[in-house]
Amino acid sequence: MTKETNLISRRGALAGGAAALAAPAFIGKAAAAEKVTWKVQSHWPKASSSYGDSLALIAEELKANTDGQFELQLFGAGEFAKGGEIFNIVRKGVVEMGTISPGYILGEAPTAGLALGVPGTFREPWEFAHYLKNMGFEDMFNEDLAVHGVVSRAEKVYPTELVVSKPINSVADFSTLKLRSSGSYQKFLEAAGASTQNVAGPELYSSLASGVVDGAHWGAAQGAMSMSLWEVAKFHMKPTLGLAVDTLIMNQQAVDNLSPDLRKEFFALLDMRFWKRTTEYQYKEKLALSKGLAEQNITVAEFPADVQAKFSEASAAILIEESAKGGNATKATEMLVSFLKGMGYV
Repeated sequence: MTKETNLISRRGALAGGAAALAAPAFIGKAAAAEKVTWKVQSHWPKASSSYGDSLALIAEELKANTDGQFELQLFGAGEFAKGGEIFNIVRKGVVEMGTISPGYILGEAPTAGLALGVPGTFREPWEFAHYLKNMGFEDMFNEDLAVHGVVSRAEKVYPTELVVSKPINSVADFSTLKLRSSGSYQKFLEAAGASTQNVAGPELYSSLASGVVDGAHWGAAQGAMSMSLWEVAKFHMKPTLGLAVDTLIMNQQAVDNLSPDLRKEFFALLDMRFWKRTTEYQYKEKLALSKGLAEQNITVAEFPADVQAKFSEASAAILIEESAKGGNATKATEMLVSFLKGMGYV
């Protein structure tokens, strides 16, 4: 495929959302002979709000926008693979597409920790979205993934909040907790004294119910509600630990094999869905938390000041670690710190 026709090549895949949003509408009849079906392995269980509200909608809209020529066959967490295994099956082309948390691939891409979101940095979803799409971080992340033959698009920016089964009144209380976490959030929580482990989504409820862990984060209010975590962890903690990103990953060869029309429509849809889903998510967070308070007898509690002080120290230390990785990680960390200074956060 020539450079001119490969609109989302290894370099073309790095183009920002604005360019994709400007793409012309799909011309279905011009490519009427093409029929494409991709297998998509989600890291979200089918019960998760993001499976239905994000992935299923992408599949529905893509099919409609392409007159049925491009379809996504969806698989819930664990059907082909789960967690960190998803990156490998996408990279190898076992499935053409997947959803992951960047926290699953910290060893694969130097910028993955920053793509996940460094806790204690961004305070509003628009800030992270601006860093990703307008300041160029998503381009840097894609440069790191290109060596694996993988293309990424951010699925949404969302808050990460902890739910626990017992009250937290001090650092001493916090240090007794066993928490489900991932990526840089593990370091963040461990810095305040908790012990952490990674538990896959399908096992999360049973782990909380049985006391294997005392608390977890799976997004924030919507995640806790859709995964029934509030049934066994009644304390919903504020403030938000940080803002995070889930990402959609695609096999580069599968992308290259698409016709130009399908490729344009696909990436235009993913970029548009990012903005819609990020905004929608904040609205639904408010609704979910209100419902939890009214119907599930949860308690919204605030981390004690001594725990928040530990969090602040941990955030600064994580930024130093990310910068020390070199390459794009150093550049992206410097860009992030510059942004935080401009906002008056550091």
